[in-house]
Amino acid sequence: MKYSNKLKDLNSLKKITQKLNKERKKVVFTNGCFDIIHPGHIKLLKEAKKRGNILITAINSDKSIQKIKGNRRPVFNDKARAEIISSLDFVDYVIIFDEPTPYKLIKQLKPDILVKGGDWKKQKIVGKNIVDKIVRVKPLRGYSTTATIEKIIKLYKGGAKKNIKSN
Repeated sequence: MKYSNKLKDLNSLKKITQKLNKERKKVVFTNGCFDIIHPGHIKLLKEAKKRGNILITAINSDKSIQKIKGNRRPVFNDKARAEIISSLDFVDYVIIFDEPTPYKLIKQLKPDILVKGGDWKKQKIVGKNIVDKIVRVKPLRGYSTTATIEKIIKLYKGGAKKNIKSN
């Protein structure tokens, strides 16, 4: 799988954000697992991009997701998820992080705006004390990676596996 030039390491992103700050550009930061991309993810990322000039999207590494969600996740590895997120026009930069939270990234990158899903309570949002503004995006009902996985399991167990053809 080809890596996009949007995928950056922390040192590169620090240099980029410092330059953007000098240019008075608004840097927006969001993060997540982005395991199985669904319309809720797309809405969050589009809304995040509307808030500023540059959108940095931090993706939990495989190791990080396993700590949070257990050993059966992620469905797609971090390289695949980074490639998918990088392919979106409204995402400017992508970074993969190993920690359970993006606190270290937020502290070092110092974005202007932090965007999270509306299901996050404001007091629980990591990095709220570092940024100028927090935006919570109302989630789309009926869309979550966990719910999608559960639906696939039910379909598979319910006999759909006879109709599934692998490529």
